Amino acid sequence: MSSPFSLRRRTLLLSTAALALASALPNLAWAQEPVQGGSISINVGSEPTALLSATNTGSAISIGPKIVEGLLSYDLDFTPRPQLATEWAVSEDGLTYTFKLREGVKWHDGEDFDADDVVFSILALKEVHPRGRGTLANVTEVKALGTHEVQVTLSDPAPYLLKALAALESPILPKHIFEGTDIPANPALNAPIGTGPFIFKEWVRGSHVLLERNPNYWDQGKPHLDQIVIRFISDPAAAVAALESGEVQVSIGVVPLTDLERLKADSRFVFETRGNGYINGILRGLFNLDRKELQDIRVRQAIAHVIDKQFIVDTVFLGNAKALTGPVNPAVAEFYTPDVETYPLDIAKADALLDEAGYKRGADGSRFALFVDPMIAVGPQRQIAEYVAQQLDKIGIKPTIRTGDFGSFVKRVYTDRDFDLAIEPMSNLFDPTVGIQRLYWSKNIKVGVPFSNGANYISAETDRLLETAAQENDPAVRVKLFGDFQREVVKDLPVIDLVAPDSFTVYDKRIQNLVTTIDGNSANGADVFLSPA
Repeated sequence: MSSPFSLRRRTLLLSTAALALASALPNLAWAQEPVQGGSISINVGSEPTALLSATNTGSAISIGPKIVEGLLSYDLDFTPRPQLATEWAVSEDGLTYTFKLREGVKWHDGEDFDADDVVFSILALKEVHPRGRGTLANVTEVKALGTHEVQVTLSDPAPYLLKALAALESPILPKHIFEGTDIPANPALNAPIGTGPFIFKEWVRGSHVLLERNPNYWDQGKPHLDQIVIRFISDPAAAVAALESGEVQVSIGVVPLTDLERLKADSRFVFETRGNGYINGILRGLFNLDRKELQDIRVRQAIAHVIDKQFIVDTVFLGNAKALTGPVNPAVAEFYTPDVETYPLDIAKADALLDEAGYKRGADGSRFALFVDPMIAVGPQRQIAEYVAQQLDKIGIKPTIRTGDFGSFVKRVYTDRDFDLAIEPMSNLFDPTVGIQRLYWSKNIKVGVPFSNGANYISAETDRLLETAAQENDPAVRVKLFGDFQREVVKDLPVIDLVAPDSFTVYDKRIQNLVTTIDGNSANGADVFLSPA
């Protein structure tokens, strides 16, 4: 087999034959011979605003990668595997990437897939993808070397780039569908045409998305399932009822935490915690720095001093979460540092900070009012919003909780900017340049782009640290730069990072090979099958 995968400066060429040998790895060892046919229903909770993550990273990430594909996929240990690329090489200086593409692949509408689709997609993602502006910032040229070979040229090294080529992060789009259009408004984002194992059939708003087997999939014999139904049951009680009744067979983190132990003990189900290393989600409180009161750092510090993160862990998540010190999930261990400023629970100090900022209590005991907007109207995010509102009231800030569906939250926060403090989930992903830079980089303040720099936070020092780290090839130097970044943003407080919830999936034990890759439920599902009852 070829040399082990490395992100350091070295030539890397992994052939299809070499990776075929790697497919004997234990992650993909079948418990039994795959069975053809059958349908499964997956509950993903909230309904997305779009089915592809090309322009909206809040889209249904478990749906898109089953329809469209990336250049690579990754095993549970992040070893890369071919998907639309069969071979890849990186120059010694880290500035040139070459990909040989899979031949004989068809888009779902019958058109041929080729290098032009990859060239178009990489350049488009650099412009319209919320994270692509950072991830692909160093890309200066993408060109076809033939019908099935692509070369990507960078201005500076991007040591994280080979980890960012899964369909979840960098979906390859059909050029003939998207070229010359306003990509964020293209209806194909909601009725996708891909190269993947499943074909989009329908989206019934408020109910489900239906995917059907692609009979012409390039990986012959796959997918094994005839159909996947994606459901949107956001209410935790209804979600667990649907799971236990058999209405759905897979629930991705959408069951009441009070039911977890009972579900773990139920022999009908599998409780899975693997396959989350690509996402590494957190929950945070996002400030709107356009709001006059919140522009004062003392006001933001006061709010931070009334939020007990461990209380949220223990009470809201029943211990199934970790309190955050800053923007990096402890699961991203290489870059995480707890060595940052802290804001311990201190009501008296919060009151003093607000007085100092000039917001004295009025005759009714109040100082000013704030909206608190959880992204999800039920479950832990709503509970966190209620707790935060209760704490704000203690220091004379009069809170109003507003709820709605996912689409209305995104519009309110990222388009209309009609919010004060938003409670939202966010994905760290596997590297801060890919998952975190977009949230704090001043060049990523993009009104209307979901999950960009929604605080409107501007810091020359933060920009410097992020931009330097994005092109630094020395791992130790990158770690130091991201440590300095964490200290800087925790001091500036454009966001209060709250908790990193434990990630889990509960599913029917008849389902085989549900989680075999680092992106877990966001993989393409080609290997999934139903064993006989």
